[in-house]
Amino acid sequence: MKGNRVPLLCFLLSLATTAIILLYFRPAARAPRPWNSTAITASYVGAQLRQLDSGNAALFLAYEVQNHTDSDYHLADGPTALVVGRLRDGSLSSQQPVRLGYPTFLPARQRARVALEVPAPFNWPGDNDPAFQDKLRDFVNQKLADVEAFVLFDPAHRFDIEFPSGWQELKLASALPR
Repeated sequence: MKGNRVPLLCFLLSLATTAIILLYFRPAARAPRPWNSTAITASYVGAQLRQLDSGNAALFLAYEVQNHTDSDYHLADGPTALVVGRLRDGSLSSQQPVRLGYPTFLPARQRARVALEVPAPFNWPGDNDPAFQDKLRDFVNQKLADVEAFVLFDPAHRFDIEFPSGWQELKLASALPR
């Protein structure tokens, strides 16, 4: 009977030793990498308001993006990327839909043009409407009233790409006397 206990005791001792080693030397949970806001940068180019149909319009904000990395980057909408607004107080807001206008391939150390699309209901005024320009400017200004910038978060690469404002001239134009 004693001969049978020795292998069992050795097995339990080796199991306990293995458990202690695994618990003591287990890799600590890694903290996620910080967001990289310098890998891809964007600069404002211009804005265009387009009629989608009789009751909807979309504001397209054009940007030039620069890839500062040594790797190619695919910029696309979808579950891996989220575009939100950064308000003037610094907080983030996803209260209005914003998406990339089209997917873009951005080679390493290269530049490309992209557009952010901000769709919204809008009854497009007739061409002969005397307030045509004012209605268009008011629509744009309402969509961008509290927005300082837009930010695209890419969790897979841990990139946050800031699309800065550049639309102040649209707001100033609507405030000028006619």
